[in-house]
Amino acid sequence: MIAVRRSRERGTTSLGWLYSRHSFSFGDYRDPAHMGFRTLRVINEDRVVPGAGFGAHGHQNMEIVSYVLEGALEHKDSTGIGSVVRAGDVQRMTAGRGVMHSEVNASPTAPVHFLQIWIVPDRANLSPSYEQVHVPDEEKRGGFRLVASRDGGAGIVCVHQDVAIYAAMLDVGQTAEIAIAPERHAWVQIARGAVELAGELRKAGDGVAFSGEPLVRVTATKPAEVLVFDLA
Repeated sequence: MIAVRRSRERGTTSLGWLYSRHSFSFGDYRDPAHMGFRTLRVINEDRVVPGAGFGAHGHQNMEIVSYVLEGALEHKDSTGIGSVVRAGDVQRMTAGRGVMHSEVNASPTAPVHFLQIWIVPDRANLSPSYEQVHVPDEEKRGGFRLVASRDGGAGIVCVHQDVAIYAAMLDVGQTAEIAIAPERHAWVQIARGAVELAGELRKAGDGVAFSGEPLVRVTATKPAEVLVFDLA
């Protein structure tokens, strides 16, 4: 089974300082037909103007992964962590039993463009924690590179759930693929560019769910950046 979530069908938040597109129900965008996919609960594509951002706010019992496409995002949280997440960085925050954090565009002149991803953890009330890695573009070019998983590792953030997240950057004509094990599922998010996927053209912002399919194969028709979520 293959199900398509087209970019134009996503929810929208527009606040002047923030322009966000929601693949799944989020905030004031209520969509009972799109509440997530397996343990993948949120994919928000956010653009924040220079110097603006999300002030201190709280989360509980969620794995929050930020994947920066352009610009820089300044993170601070109630555990005492402070960092700047730049293009090519992957950040994981375990909200666990409760954490306060803020996310602000770190630049006074340039916008920041990033994906914020929420994954339901495998258990409640974990201790809040934070992790950040940089994944060089050359490690994603021409094929999928693991950037997050339950086990983590060098250059891979640890997510407290049975999920693996892969990223690829493809030039026109390049193909990348991932096998899907039996009984597992995949969500493919086109972050930038355009690809041929499952026999159709998929554009930036499109998402495609795979269940009962053995393989995800994408071929770039424009320079593209693609994320794949391998889910139980």
